[in-house]
Amino acid sequence: MITANRLHSVEEYYFSKKLREVALLKAQGKPVINLGIGSPDLPPPPSVVEALNNALTSKNAHQYQPYKGVDALRHGISDFYKTYYGVNVDPHSQILPLMGSKEGILHISMAFLNKGDEVLLPNPGYPTYSSVTKLLEAETRFYPLSEESNWMPDLKKLAEEDLSKVKIMWVNYPNMPTGATAKADLFAELTEFAEAHKILVVNDNPYSFIQNSNPQSIFRGSKISDYVMELNSLSKSFNMAGWRVGMLIGSEKNINSVLKVKSNMDSGMFYPIQAGAIAALSLSEDWFEGINQVYTRRKKLVHELAVKLDCTVPPNQVGLFVWAKIPKNTTTEKLVDSLLYEKDLFITPGFIFGSQGDGYVRFSLCADEETIQTAINRINE
Repeated sequence: MITANRLHSVEEYYFSKKLREVALLKAQGKPVINLGIGSPDLPPPPSVVEALNNALTSKNAHQYQPYKGVDALRHGISDFYKTYYGVNVDPHSQILPLMGSKEGILHISMAFLNKGDEVLLPNPGYPTYSSVTKLLEAETRFYPLSEESNWMPDLKKLAEEDLSKVKIMWVNYPNMPTGATAKADLFAELTEFAEAHKILVVNDNPYSFIQNSNPQSIFRGSKISDYVMELNSLSKSFNMAGWRVGMLIGSEKNINSVLKVKSNMDSGMFYPIQAGAIAALSLSEDWFEGINQVYTRRKKLVHELAVKLDCTVPPNQVGLFVWAKIPKNTTTEKLVDSLLYEKDLFITPGFIFGSQGDGYVRFSLCADEETIQTAINRINE
């Protein structure tokens, strides 16, 4: 069989390929430490696991569920946004639960993009934004982020360009991979930019609570515009990555447009997972304080590891990673490969996030302190 032409525009996801290589090395007896991928190793809250287990015996638990999730989940998301972001969201019309926010990237793109439309993508940025755009035969158009501008977009410069074909703009704050947080007025400026140029700006927001004391939403202080949406996720905040629970916030008009896509691609989220998500969304700030104490200790050790590698860590990073600038006497690929094959240590090369990421590497905090210390010891050998 001949594959569809759209597959010629994308490659297999980097981590899909690289983790197979890591697994092969481990199978050969190599004690590889993986500080590359951001899959939380800590367990979900006990009350969340208990809620899932209890729901397994609920009436209708194993039947198809509503495409928009059960009412209690949407109300839980609404209460969560009010409590932590200070944003009022209508649980009936402005919320769409997702099976992870990654599917939301595809659903949003399918709902709004036609062949030949342009999409503004951050460089560096999450590779899925680009791959989904290409799969839908839309055109990628990158806007640069740099350390000098604290990884913020230059909206004034963008406004001077011809944006007539641009349909969607992806933003991501707190930022991955750089750990930058949005400046105070960025979200207001993005909303104004979106409405002025009739572009759908989507903020991808899964890192709000990791190493961050000031969670923000793009909707805080402004109405829910038809030109702005926000993705969020329980994966990182509650150590529920494998559960696949995300959410999309937007105007009723936009939510209904995305629902047209989603309702033709799945048949609702397994009810016990929704029950666990409801329990997670009701937790107090004590939960976030507890996991952040763990990440703070790990981050200190990862900084030590980066220094051992002569890397420079820009200040004030939040999120689940440490973004570091490599020394000038090497290349990103050379450093990453030498660590993997000589020190049995895998870290992420910055260039997989775009050309602006070349010259940087990303360390994950998803390994315990003993493991990170072992990595440090290997560098000292």
